[in-house]
Amino acid sequence: MTLILGIDPGSRITGYGVVRAGARGCEYVASGCIRTGNGALPERLQAVFRGIREVIETYGPVTVGIEQVFMARNADSALKLGQARGVAMVAAAEAGLEIAEYTATQVKQAVVGTGAADKQQVRMMVMHLLGLVQKPQIDASDALAIALCHAHTRASLIPHGLSAAKRRGGRLRL
Repeated sequence: MTLILGIDPGSRITGYGVVRAGARGCEYVASGCIRTGNGALPERLQAVFRGIREVIETYGPVTVGIEQVFMARNADSALKLGQARGVAMVAAAEAGLEIAEYTATQVKQAVVGTGAADKQQVRMMVMHLLGLVQKPQIDASDALAIALCHAHTRASLIPHGLSAAKRRGGRLRL
């Protein structure tokens, strides 16, 4: 069984989701949101870093899936999102975790079956796949979807002998 952390980065709300992947599929472990408040950007980024580090220390994942930056409505939003994503990746890298990156379309395709799914469709499929009764917060469900996408991708690569160490210099980029 492999513990996988999914991260949906944001400068105000960063979602996280932890699943246990095994031969029989995935099971829910934990999820939630790191809320950074309205302070200055450096303090919000520090909160994301500390929050991800705490999740890693608490649950002990061995690998991380994180959403890639998409082109936001404006450059300032994209830069802030990229910075939040960067500090989350540093927290995972400091812990020695394998990091895989996925586009929003890849995540939606893996979980819902279509890259055009909306957030509500993603949340409903996450609930179905993990047997959840209560709706997770939307950012947490996105993070769980990223973790599920990473689990499915790992499961399809391992039988082909394509471990992360063998792909692109030890770093898995999908």
